[in-house]
Amino acid sequence: MHIEKDIVVSLHYRLSDEQQEIENSFDDGVPMVYLHGHNNLIPGLESELTGKQAGDKLSVTVAPEDGYGAYDEALKQNVPSEAFAGLDPQPGMQFTADTENGPQQINVLEVTEEFVTVDGNHPFAGKTLSFEVEVTELRDATPTELEHGHIHAGGGCCGSNDDEAKQDDSCCGTSH
Repeated sequence: MHIEKDIVVSLHYRLSDEQQEIENSFDDGVPMVYLHGHNNLIPGLESELTGKQAGDKLSVTVAPEDGYGAYDEALKQNVPSEAFAGLDPQPGMQFTADTENGPQQINVLEVTEEFVTVDGNHPFAGKTLSFEVEVTELRDATPTELEHGHIHAGGGCCGSNDDEAKQDDSCCGTSH
C-alpha cells in the first residue's frame, strides 16, 4: 500500500526551523496519524509523502509558501489594554478570536499598560521547516473518516471513546 488520497497515515517526525528543533514525536513513541489528501497536513509535507509506504524514511524541507505561508505584518497589531478587561494577558499566551474570516488563533507578544501586542500569524509563518519523517503504518480510511475528512482514533469520535457521542450519533460538534 502507498500513501494516496483517503489513506490513513501513521508517522513519526522531527520538526526543526532554521534555529532549533521544535517538535519530536520519536521521543514519546506516539506517532502522528492523519487522513491523507484532506488538508490535514501542510501542503509541502503532504506532497512529499504521496507515494511513500510503511517503513520509508525521508528528509523534507518545506518553504513558507508550502507550509504556513509568509509572515504578514498586517496581522500584528497593538490592541488597547482595555479590550482585555478582566483578563490577564501574558506574553506567549494564545487564544482564539472571532474575526470576519472566522476563528483565528492569536498569540500575545507583548503587554504594556497601554497596549497588548498580538499576532494573528501562525507561529511557523515565514519559516522554512525541516522534517525528518518515518512512515510507520498505512490503512484504508473508514467510511466515517472519509465523510468527516479526518481520522477517528481509538474507535471513538474525533479521537475519543465518548459513548454518549456514539449513542446520539453526534461527532466533532455535529449531529448526523
